[in-house]
Amino acid sequence: MKSTAWKLGIAGLIPFVMLPLMATLNVIEWYKAVDIFTLYSGLILSFLGGVHWYDALCGNPVKHQIYVAMLPSIIGLLAITLLPYHFALKVLSLGFLLLIVYEQKVLSLPKESVIWYAKFRMVITSVVVVTHGWVIIAITH
Repeated sequence: MKSTAWKLGIAGLIPFVMLPLMATLNVIEWYKAVDIFTLYSGLILSFLGGVHWYDALCGNPVKHQIYVAMLPSIIGLLAITLLPYHFALKVLSLGFLLLIVYEQKVLSLPKESVIWYAKFRMVITSVVVVTHGWVIIAITH
């Protein structure tokens, strides 16, 4: 299962890396890349909320976990529908960061789960946040 999660997690990074790279290389226009990137980011943030939704319903949830599970979807939806791109990307990036802080500081997962999942999420989230920074810099300069 861990191996599959790593493979799928890395595969999920492809749009985060390839869209700004393709725009930088003029393979796709920046406005199209940013539009797709922002939508994808909102979807992935929402997906991470689903992980907590499932855990809250099926596991031994922290009291407020089911409410936290809803926030990524709400943040993602508001960011991609109401905010200009440069601000939406900052909000989405902050959403990814806050979710990983919540997972590491608030949730009390079994030790064997925490070690691999924390490393997995740190690697994936780091790439996601760096690519958000790349796009923000590209569209504001």
